[in-house]
Amino acid sequence: MGGAGRPNGLASAPRGARMIKTEKVLHLRSCQGKCVRVVREHYLRESVPCRSSLCPARCHNEGKLLSESATHYVIPDWKVVQDYLEILEFPELRGIVFMQTACQAVQHQKGHRQYNKLRNLLRDGQHECVMFFNEFQLHSYVPREQGESLEKWQTRCIYYATVWYYNHLAGLMPVVMVTEDVEAIQKYGSETDGVFVVSFKSYLENFWPDLDAVHQLYESIVQARKERENEAQEKNGKEYSEHRPLELLEAGIKTGKYIQGILNVNKHRSQLEAFVRIHGLPNKRSELETDILICGMKARNRAVQGDVVAVELLPRNEWKGRVSLLCENESEEKGTEETESEPMSTGKVVGIIQRNWRDYIASFPPKEEIQSQGKNIRKILVTPWDYRIPKIRINTQQAESLHNFRIIVRIDSWDSTSLYPNGHFVKALGKAGDLETEVAAILVENGITVGPFSEVQLREMPVNTPENPWKIDAEERARRVDLRNTHLVFSIDPKGCEDVDDALSVRKLANENLELGVHIADVTHFVKLNSHTDLEARSRATTCYLADRHYDMLPAILSAELCSILGGADRYAVSILWELDKATYEICKVWFGRTIIRSAYKMFYEAAQALLDGKLNVLDDIPELKGLEEKEKSRKLNDLTWAVEKLTEIARHTRTKRSLQGGLELEGIEIQVQLDERKNISDLVPKQPLEVHEIVAECMILANHWVAKKITENLPHQALLRRHPSPRQESFAVLVECARAKGFKMDTSCNKALADSLDMAKDPHDPLVNKLLRSLATQAMSNALYFSTGSCSEDLFYHYGLALDKYTHFTSPIRRYADIVVHRLLMAALMKDKKLESEELLLSQKDLEELCHHINNKNRAAQRVQKQSIELFQCMYFKDKDPTSDDCCIADGIIYSIRANGVLVFVPKYGIKAPAFLKKRDGLVITTQPDGLCEWNPGTLRRLRDKIISTTADGRSITFSLFDHITVRISELSSRSHPDSIKLDVVSNQPHTITGIEPAHSSKTNLVQDVIRSAEAAQLVQENEKSISIRDEDREYCQTQGNSLYSLLEEIKEMALLDVTEQVS
Repeated sequence: MGGAGRPNGLASAPRGARMIKTEKVLHLRSCQGKCVRVVREHYLRESVPCRSSLCPARCHNEGKLLSESATHYVIPDWKVVQDYLEILEFPELRGIVFMQTACQAVQHQKGHRQYNKLRNLLRDGQHECVMFFNEFQLHSYVPREQGESLEKWQTRCIYYATVWYYNHLAGLMPVVMVTEDVEAIQKYGSETDGVFVVSFKSYLENFWPDLDAVHQLYESIVQARKERENEAQEKNGKEYSEHRPLELLEAGIKTGKYIQGILNVNKHRSQLEAFVRIHGLPNKRSELETDILICGMKARNRAVQGDVVAVELLPRNEWKGRVSLLCENESEEKGTEETESEPMSTGKVVGIIQRNWRDYIASFPPKEEIQSQGKNIRKILVTPWDYRIPKIRINTQQAESLHNFRIIVRIDSWDSTSLYPNGHFVKALGKAGDLETEVAAILVENGITVGPFSEVQLREMPVNTPENPWKIDAEERARRVDLRNTHLVFSIDPKGCEDVDDALSVRKLANENLELGVHIADVTHFVKLNSHTDLEARSRATTCYLADRHYDMLPAILSAELCSILGGADRYAVSILWELDKATYEICKVWFGRTIIRSAYKMFYEAAQALLDGKLNVLDDIPELKGLEEKEKSRKLNDLTWAVEKLTEIARHTRTKRSLQGGLELEGIEIQVQLDERKNISDLVPKQPLEVHEIVAECMILANHWVAKKITENLPHQALLRRHPSPRQESFAVLVECARAKGFKMDTSCNKALADSLDMAKDPHDPLVNKLLRSLATQAMSNALYFSTGSCSEDLFYHYGLALDKYTHFTSPIRRYADIVVHRLLMAALMKDKKLESEELLLSQKDLEELCHHINNKNRAAQRVQKQSIELFQCMYFKDKDPTSDDCCIADGIIYSIRANGVLVFVPKYGIKAPAFLKKRDGLVITTQPDGLCEWNPGTLRRLRDKIISTTADGRSITFSLFDHITVRISELSSRSHPDSIKLDVVSNQPHTITGIEPAHSSKTNLVQDVIRSAEAAQLVQENEKSISIRDEDREYCQTQGNSLYSLLEEIKEMALLDVTEQVS
């Protein structure tokens, strides 16, 4: 495809005072493979921003600029951008100007993934690079000549733009064009003084001779490309089927011949099983309600985890079922053909719609294996950290010296003639097993880039030093409502929390009604749209929390100081105030606006709960009460206690009201990693659930819901909301089967039916049964997603978990970029009420939809990082312990799934889910001695629906059933190439009894349910006496019970602290 046009998603070139209309001829390829000639209008302007701070012409430059401190500017040719973008990503390479022509070449020839990497690089404030719209600039644009190849025209176009750029800066900065085109170097090398045209290799050698990592990466990329070319010439045999052309795939998807979806490899059986999640399914395939099974590497046909693929269904007589054996490692896969489940839709990959290649952490083979292959070996297979990724062939001579290192590699190609993909070595990360290396590996695997904030971003921050402390601005005070002297504002957060972005208030009004207030840090006052800080926050999208550290979305001066609602400090806030009826707590009116607040108390959850429980020993945990006279202390303590109690009454009322409309209350054990001074794990402790957790969450849900209503009312097509799709019914299969094993019926037809079923599924002798069923219900949930209201119909806005018609995230702008966007939208909505223009431009529907997609991806990545970080520290905790003698390695477990050769066990004490094998590879099965302790003997296993029976050769048998309590030994299972994991061994078929593992406030759920049952009974009595009409406002505010999916998705699933291991398949 040839011609000009603005690359999709990059900043628009501004209009100049003078525009000249011309035409561009594009040669496009249709779905049928025909070449189509298209003529489009093309406008040229004199005024196009150059994005350089040296500009003598005073261009209208905004956003990121090239600095004056660079020694030169470098302009890469289109081919250099395509082949060496990862080198250009090095922050040491400064002053890079990407021409529009080169960006378009990447977009049209390398695909969306490579193009998105380029876009992210241009947005990243850590990298000094900009884009210049050379094809829109009147004097830098050159038309394509007749008979000129697209490649030659692109190089010529970039060269003439380079010359214009140098002259535009009046020769103030040398400009270097780097290209791989030898003819271009010979032709243009000495044509213009001040403009240097050199090869990329020469540029790196002469300008950056000391950047060893850059030179190694360059050689690695070049060598990998040569090997691919040689392999293509030498090898003719096919290992895999050829992929269908893209145009045929698109046509086949439209007709229903092929099915499009995303490949998801089973990490526990990566050589045998993968699944394609269906989306965009034509009606004629509507009978397919499950994912499509892809059996074996041949059927996967070179598709890699995350690729968007086209699948062709196999005939029904070739459909297969999932393998039900537990699999401990990769070596067990081969030769395992036992299938227990019913046949399901099965297919094969016939083409790749979009690749999802990324950076991969990998390890070299053991040193002995490397030495056995010879000293001069260059080609070597490395094993990726992620089980789901196949081995990758790279070219390197560093294998022996880095045999115990984690390294980063990238895939370049996977030809049909190659058993494995070809890639190249990027860099060494560090020694395997070191904490910093393993944490870095987790970050790289999930695409999380962390680093200090740049100087240009920090220069945007306000000053706050002991000598010059930050103060409220007088002009800003006049624009806000001052609540400092009228409202008792306080925050309730976890111990050690620094980024306090929400506070609460409750007071009695003159008319005896109550006023409830939620006050959120006004981050957008400090972070202006499209500022350097805003662009960085948008790129990060969320604060990333690990077990021992966190990486902030915003600089610390905002996240921990000026935006954090600290006790006794004046802060800007965005507040929501509800007037509530004094008797019924019904909402009478609501007010939104910018305020000034001063938090009187910064309380921990435990202190607030103690106040609620009437315990006066809390005084030592509230520093604001220390040092006061007894009379003043008593008065303030009474005021604070009244506020907390009244807040609790309001929260219980709204929670009860929501439960009557239908909803879910799912619980789980959240594990906290306790570290000593040397960052060694001292303990794994279940987080104690407190009612005050739900009180705070209830207020946040209320605020988020009302903000969602406000912004969609005034900005119906430009609002950012959060929806939670209804779960797929087949996702409840494990939950339904487990409940049936205990005699419970689980109705999953809607959230109200599910909630009622879970409430009834209680074993009076074992409270863990209900907790585990709720955990399984958690696993069945789909992910909540941010979306633009202009991208889908209103019936899709629904939040299943909260049972809300509209919901968003507004209450955590310090750690979530989505909340920053919503704050801006709320301000725009309030300005619209006043019939005024918004102070900041709103994103278009298309840009907002794209931003939501980016935030969703970053959120999922942050969730995986936290989950894997917890798993890392769990393994570290047990690594140095002797499982045969250390008491902490023996724990009680409960069986929640039966497999052909073992069971899946949940260990409540540590929040661990892992397999426990009942049969070894040598044929021995587990049996019990008279005292209940287990041993291994020859025998067989027989699996039934809800139990598994182990029988020895001499006729002795033992049965393990769902929800049985057993004693397990926990140990760490080390892996050379992959993440370490937890191993469970069955010690006894009897429960392991210890005291003190039940949460201190475990009765809170019963309390909540008692309140709900009382309300339901009262409602029935009223309905018998008279008909009750529900106000429209009540019907609109129909949410779910308790902390509900707020804690489910925000604290359990999104933060991934309950399910620390995925379901083993």
